[in-house]
Amino acid sequence: MACMTSLVVRRTDVSDLGFGACPVRLDVPLLDDYLIFLAGRCRPNTVLATAYDLKVFFTVVGKAPQDVVPADVLAFMTAQRTGQPGLGGLQAVPPSDVDAAMSARTVRRRLSSVSGLFAFLQVRGDVTANPVPRGLPTRRERHRPRQGVPLVKARRTLPRILEPGEVDVLTAALRRHRDRAMVAAMVLGGLRRCEVVGLRLEDVRVGERRVFIADGKGGHQRLVPVSGRFFAAVAAYLESERPAGAETDRLFLVLKGPRRGRPLTAAGLDEVMDGARRRAGLAHATCHELRHTCLTRLREAGMALEAVQAQAGHASIESTRIYLHLADDWLASQYRTAAEAIDAQMLTRSAPPPIPPDTSPPVSLSLSLPSSPSVSAFSPRAPRPDGASRSLRSLRGTGREGIRGGGRGGAR
Repeated sequence: MACMTSLVVRRTDVSDLGFGACPVRLDVPLLDDYLIFLAGRCRPNTVLATAYDLKVFFTVVGKAPQDVVPADVLAFMTAQRTGQPGLGGLQAVPPSDVDAAMSARTVRRRLSSVSGLFAFLQVRGDVTANPVPRGLPTRRERHRPRQGVPLVKARRTLPRILEPGEVDVLTAALRRHRDRAMVAAMVLGGLRRCEVVGLRLEDVRVGERRVFIADGKGGHQRLVPVSGRFFAAVAAYLESERPAGAETDRLFLVLKGPRRGRPLTAAGLDEVMDGARRRAGLAHATCHELRHTCLTRLREAGMALEAVQAQAGHASIESTRIYLHLADDWLASQYRTAAEAIDAQMLTRSAPPPIPPDTSPPVSLSLSLPSSPSVSAFSPRAPRPDGASRSLRSLRGTGREGIRGGGRGGAR
């Protein structure tokens, strides 16, 4: 197997590559064929990340693709997760890696890259089966064969955002109008880093106060509104800083050095952010944190979740739901509303039931003597019913002994 400890990169500036161009080679025929195939489906940055993942895997395993078995994949997981040699004496990590132990998300992404490679090779007939397991089997494997336990479980963490004061300090630490415009595009428009450096002159629509994203994540396009502060910074940059006579239509260019007038790369934007963060004395302030800050503030301001999804360019709204948890005011208001409703129900149940109003007609307490010669109903001489008269007559006719006998009989 060829040596795979280093990558042979054809172009370092992947922003100049068109869709379908492969920016990297590994000098291994099977792997290079897969990267060329992947370049027709994914963006150049995805191809670069996949190439590096494959390099790490085969450096750690030390086998040709045809010789890899599931035990090698599990041992690779152990080596990457713990930073220690895995089963079979595998090397922990390549010497070029700074961090020994990798996060669960990194291990999961590398397994995905390796699984995609072997799926491609299996379709071509180079290997008989994919050595990357779909998951660990469970007791319900017979009834639900595809619902096993995932190989890697990554914790769900909330992204970090910047407070308004930190954004002001970071903006004040920027030295050029170009840098202020790029930061404004991320913190006020929610643009990604690659979308910022990929903007062209015709993408900035000043009259509409919107920006056209021609080459977003996954090659998707969208039109998003941005604050007027971004357009003011862009106007100042175009008037006083952008090199005259530049041969490219990219908006943001390199302003000094031998690459002056060339398009600014993602690495150059990271360098600008690192310098501004050091001058501002902030512990964290990355490009993606600025994007998270923008989308969180939009949600806190009452923007609908579907609108936030369109602004962010998310393919699935599940990716946008994370900002529901970041927007503390929204969650707190929802909780207060629910708690007040629960408290009202509890008070209603604990209170005594109300006394129903008396709807019967009022009774008169005044007694008036009848004017007719008939006997009053309250008079002791009032006529009794026939049954009551017969009962009284029968009692009068009964002797004393009969009553006593009846009493004794009843007692018995």
